[in-house]
Amino acid sequence: MNLALLLPVALAALGALLLPLLVHLARRSEQRPTDFAALRWLRQKPRPRHRIRFDERWLLVLRLLLLALIALWLARPVLQGGASERPWMVVLPGVDAETLRRDADGRAELRWLAPGFPTLDTPAPRGRVPMASLLRELDADLPSGATLTVVVPAWFDGADAERPRLSRTLDWRIVERPAPIPERVAVIAPEALVIRHAADRRDAARYLRAAVESGWSEPAVKTRLSVGPPEQPLPVDARALVWLASGDLPAPIREWIANGGVALLDARVRVDPAVAMTPYWSDAGAVLVEGGAWGRGRVLRLTRPLQPAAMPQLLEPAFPARLRSLFAPPEPAPARVMARDYAPQAGAAAYPRAPRDLQPGLALVIALVLVLERWWATRRRRSAAP
Repeated sequence: MNLALLLPVALAALGALLLPLLVHLARRSEQRPTDFAALRWLRQKPRPRHRIRFDERWLLVLRLLLLALIALWLARPVLQGGASERPWMVVLPGVDAETLRRDADGRAELRWLAPGFPTLDTPAPRGRVPMASLLRELDADLPSGATLTVVVPAWFDGADAERPRLSRTLDWRIVERPAPIPERVAVIAPEALVIRHAADRRDAARYLRAAVESGWSEPAVKTRLSVGPPEQPLPVDARALVWLASGDLPAPIREWIANGGVALLDARVRVDPAVAMTPYWSDAGAVLVEGGAWGRGRVLRLTRPLQPAAMPQLLEPAFPARLRSLFAPPEPAPARVMARDYAPQAGAAAYPRAPRDLQPGLALVIALVLVLERWWATRRRRSAAP
């Protein structure tokens, strides 16, 4: 444990210690001589030498201490080292914590592997936890000499795409638990596809209708298709729209997209420049569809007309599947892993230990000394008031 100063030049403020000394010397109890008539004719004798003395010594000590503490506070003192190397055991939610408490070492710090690292005495946190991020945070906060034990179930959710790499070797304990009940995967019917086209885009709408009827729907479920002119209102449950018209989008369509809709726009539709467009569909190096986020929804735009001469992909067998993938929500990354395949690796660079800042505690001491100095300076039983 070492005390260090991040700004040692601030100790020059200790020169202010001369001020209380000078004030107490200048304002000590004064002795004013009084001349008597009978003593005026007596022979003057040399005055005795007076030693330097201070009145209100304890008040002077308090003021000197206050200035010294302020100078030390300005130097930003920190405490390096001294962190407890007590062993830690963290438990991922899903493990029986009561059994671990009975069998764990009494010296170990028992915590949940969850944000904030709550103690095992609290209820188990709910929901998925970012396990890899929490392990890296714990690895950075614990001293290098502290041992770390991680207790996990045989499988868990919340894993990253790669195994975490830490600066220490930890004890990775796997606890068996019942196999998960397979989740029922509901068969969701494809949402209604809405096509709104101008009169000169009727042929393009036919290609889209043929793609939906031939390869968009599952055999057991037929996709509801709504085709009409731009003036026709959108169905209430519409979530996928193809807009084949030139010019600006009408205000209701813009609002519908911002509220969560996905729209595929004609190449000659003007899009808000604030929308950051990125390629969504490329073929042989050419971008066919670009898109970006618009509020809570997405906007997609063709880069060429929906005609076989300009876009031969319309006649390919994979076009219906490609069209449907444009409206599909992004799939979440897989996060469920087996614990034996996700044991953290060692070898990462150790994190530098952040020193403990002593300024907050020192500020409290300064406030207490200031209160004591003011009380002593204003008390009634004082011989003088320096």
